Amino acid sequence: MKRISLLGATGSIGKSTLDVVAQHPEQFTVTALAGGANVDLLAEQVKQFQPALVSVGTEQGARELRERLGTSRVEIVYGEKGLQQAARHPEADFVLTAVVGSVGVAPTLAAIEAGKTIGLANKETLVSAGHIVMKEARARNVSIIPVDSEHSAIFQCMQGERREDVSRIILTASGGSFRHLSREELAGVTVEQALDHPNWSMGAKITIDSATMMNKGFEVIEAHWLFDLPYDQIECVLHYESIIHSMVEYKDRAVMAQLGTPDMRVPIQYALSYPARMPLATEPLDLLKSGTLHFAPMDFERYPLLQLAYECGKQGGTYPAVLNAANEVAVDSFLRGHLAFLQIEQIVRLTVEAHRAVSEPSLEEILDADRWAREEAASCIRKNLR
Repeated sequence: MKRISLLGATGSIGKSTLDVVAQHPEQFTVTALAGGANVDLLAEQVKQFQPALVSVGTEQGARELRERLGTSRVEIVYGEKGLQQAARHPEADFVLTAVVGSVGVAPTLAAIEAGKTIGLANKETLVSAGHIVMKEARARNVSIIPVDSEHSAIFQCMQGERREDVSRIILTASGGSFRHLSREELAGVTVEQALDHPNWSMGAKITIDSATMMNKGFEVIEAHWLFDLPYDQIECVLHYESIIHSMVEYKDRAVMAQLGTPDMRVPIQYALSYPARMPLATEPLDLLKSGTLHFAPMDFERYPLLQLAYECGKQGGTYPAVLNAANEVAVDSFLRGHLAFLQIEQIVRLTVEAHRAVSEPSLEEILDADRWAREEAASCIRKNLR
């Protein structure tokens, strides 16, 4: 029986994870849950899965959750401290990190320090602090199993193969909500249009990142740390159907690809059950029904944030943390209706260009850079709104 602590329980990945757990009650049990502001859903999850501990975003949320749960004996905590308590819960042996944003760094490190196996669905953790996280994981002999569909695909394609035989990895990208629009046509797009992803059902922030291709940029940086490969061995290609989730090319020019329907429960379950595979109630892939698979080269002029992510990744230091933080602020402002879609790129680049990087940052220096970038991005937004 694998005992799971789930961080980000009320989000898209979290809900899919609990669906997998519900399908295999003989294999998985939930020890701790952590959610944000959706107290109603969190209360339902607690009643169904009966964790020993649950963390919510705020003290007020904790009070509301206690009222909804009544006489339940579950321990209720909140805030950043509560998130870390869930991550290091003594009864859990597997921590699935599915929170959104750089808030995932501290609980992931807490779980590593506690010796937990990590299922990583929070790419910002490695974007912001990859050198620290991977160093700690190696030092404590902790496994980090990727949950993002692209990194899970690469992980699967590398099973039984030697890392030194890899020629390159190829991340596939759907192109997001506006993949067939020119940059001129992007000028007046709305939030509602941006959230209408053609293939995947994801949270709002990740869906916007998919449309700007920043999500793919983060995946490039994450792949660099997960698979210990230089950036010139990590490529991206547009693949509109999202059936090939990513590929690995070896030195002999053999290419391994992992295919499947666009259903996040597949990589989630693989991370939970690894190295075993288990049945999953989802639609099988029918290539005859799918017909032709389409591919197109990645255009950095069309997607400048992807190029910026490569640049920040290669520069290293605090640049990736600043890239991530500025993007979080800009995307949030777009979702609130305060920025135009193309202004997301402008705000992120202005923030990165204003940054004075630290080359080998400590965790505290990364957190300082994150705070600085948020303030700088907010200042850039205010100037743009005048």
